[in-house]
Amino acid sequence: MPYSSVRKVAGADFPTRWGHFRILGFEGVSEPGNASLKHVDSAVALTMGDLTAAPPLVRIHSQCLTGDVFHSLRCDCHDQLHLALGLIASEGAGILLYEEQEGRGIGLMAKLRAYELQDKGRDTVEANLELGFRADYREFELPAEILKALNIPAVRLITNNPEKVAALEDAGIRVVERVSATIPAEPTFERYLETKRDKMGHLVG
Repeated sequence: MPYSSVRKVAGADFPTRWGHFRILGFEGVSEPGNASLKHVDSAVALTMGDLTAAPPLVRIHSQCLTGDVFHSLRCDCHDQLHLALGLIASEGAGILLYEEQEGRGIGLMAKLRAYELQDKGRDTVEANLELGFRADYREFELPAEILKALNIPAVRLITNNPEKVAALEDAGIRVVERVSATIPAEPTFERYLETKRDKMGHLVG
């Protein structure tokens, strides 16, 4: 979804268990067709260190309440989030972009309905399709615009998803290196990782 404007709305010190970050809030405003109907997307950027000396480590992380907050073992989201924060902290510089795109963009309640179908044997892609959704609604335009707002022309991207690499490249952000976000598989999400690899092209396993 193209944005008519992307602006920083807030910035504050943000100490964490991984080190001292800045937390920046961004809003992207889109005007789909009717100028009276404005849609606002939001995301935060956790930034650390000197981001201009070299292409910084960057992680684009989509919100996952079940994984990030409750440490669910249905997915690898929580472990990937912590992996990225640890990598950024170990280098002393980098950016974590956290988007409000629960369930790859279908929302929390739809994601829980998909969980019900997965309990009956569907994989994550089959469940989304059965509910009338695409496998993935994310387009990563807002993270790209935030990187531009931060004057970041090139990045080292922490991801297993080639679509994230392609999305940034298409938006004019050079990805000079893909850094693996692979974490050890748990029996409870081994099939989930296999589905991401076999049906969504993720570079895992």
